Amino acid sequence: MRGNLSVQGWLAGRTLRTRLIAGVFVLLAGSCAGIGITTSITLQRFLLERLDQQLVGAGSRLDVSLEHTNGRGGPGGPTPDGGEPGVQGQVVGTLATRIVRGSLVAPVVVNDTAGQVSLGNVAMSSADRQKLLHLVPDGRPTTTRLSSIGEYRLRATRSQDGDIHITGLPLRDIESTLHRLEATELFVFAAALLLTGLAGAGWVRLALRPLHRVTTTANQVSSMTLGSGAVDLPHRVPDTDPRTEVGQLSAAFNQMLGHVETSLEQREASEARLRRFVADASHELRTPLAGIRSYAELARRSTEAIPDEVSHALGRVESEAVRMGRLVDDLLLLARLDAGRPLEQEDVDLSRLVIEVTSDARVAGPDHRWSLDLPDEPLVVRGDEHRLHEVVANLLSNARTHTPAGTSVVVRLRANQQSDHQVHQVLLSVTDDGPGIPAELRASVFERFVRADDSRSRAIGSTGLGLSIAHAVVTSHGGSLTLVSAKGGTGFLIALPAGNGT
Repeated sequence: MRGNLSVQGWLAGRTLRTRLIAGVFVLLAGSCAGIGITTSITLQRFLLERLDQQLVGAGSRLDVSLEHTNGRGGPGGPTPDGGEPGVQGQVVGTLATRIVRGSLVAPVVVNDTAGQVSLGNVAMSSADRQKLLHLVPDGRPTTTRLSSIGEYRLRATRSQDGDIHITGLPLRDIESTLHRLEATELFVFAAALLLTGLAGAGWVRLALRPLHRVTTTANQVSSMTLGSGAVDLPHRVPDTDPRTEVGQLSAAFNQMLGHVETSLEQREASEARLRRFVADASHELRTPLAGIRSYAELARRSTEAIPDEVSHALGRVESEAVRMGRLVDDLLLLARLDAGRPLEQEDVDLSRLVIEVTSDARVAGPDHRWSLDLPDEPLVVRGDEHRLHEVVANLLSNARTHTPAGTSVVVRLRANQQSDHQVHQVLLSVTDDGPGIPAELRASVFERFVRADDSRSRAIGSTGLGLSIAHAVVTSHGGSLTLVSAKGGTGFLIALPAGNGT
């Protein structure tokens, strides 16, 4: 079970090409092992059958010599041609012995000494003698290891006088042949596995090339910014045979890219129409709003007595017209930023700007504790001073408006230096120790018309556009505005590219 889990874990982190090559390699290795084992077993059986046939012939020739031994206990005397009886035509290493009345008599083996074939006595251990004594007469040949002479194929036969003749042939030639076969197979199969593995890797790589093109196209599309603005998807997967699985995947992927491109074009057109509507509406509303304010002021300057109710109503008309004018200006600014209109580009002394905005906030909110943390040297950024002033003022206004009296607000400005000791970024942070922003609103705090709970209600004049305008202005300057909020405090961090004067 653990082995299967380890294999699955190894395969899980590998590419499809690696898994295919590994699978082919394992199957080929298993096939080679099966062929090698089958070949070795078949050859061993064949050689043993041949050896058993030789064993029968060797036993019949030695029977006569074993029936007549000389006075020294060995086989009978010399033959007319000078050799020993039963030796002619025998394989070197042939074993012969008899069992007479339950005892092993004169075990001999055919030797080859200096080209002269002769019989020699064999010293048998007690264990070897017991193995020979337990052989079944006239049974099938058996394989037995004898400690004195090695592995033998033995056969026992019963003679006419009741004795048991035992004949054996060595297995060293068969073992040597099998070892040579195994070594040859190992070399041949290893070479075949290597060559087949390389060829299989090339073939799998070639077969998966269309899938690689799909992956490459998907990576190119995924690296594009699809969230906003005009989007063009020129990337397509090259056409492949639609009868194949990869061809069907490529066709479906290209069709999906076409649908995505159409949807993005429709979204962009809709957003463009909405931006034009907001810009046009905001621009057109400025004129009637200015007229409303003018007529309200003119009515209040009348020399005739105006009832208190009418005077109060005119005052409310003026204040609401001013508030609606600010809202229209904010919407018009957002529309211009969304349209990508360039801002003013000039060197802005951010240190001086922060001092001025904080001084204004201190006057507007005397019940808060305002602190400045500035570097010794002024920090300069490149951008629109009026818009950057509006961003910082907006953040300080939020800190003043949405926190209780006595809250500490810290405005910190510092340079972000790299290893070359050059200022690459200017960091401006506004932090307070107020109640913080609710967790459910932190992800959408920079979206338009987003308001918090009762502490950030319409009663205090919030339109829900301040932070979205600040975020859009900072982004247009090539910087970033992020929220760092936790229980017991709120912080906003602005990162802007440093100007030439820093």
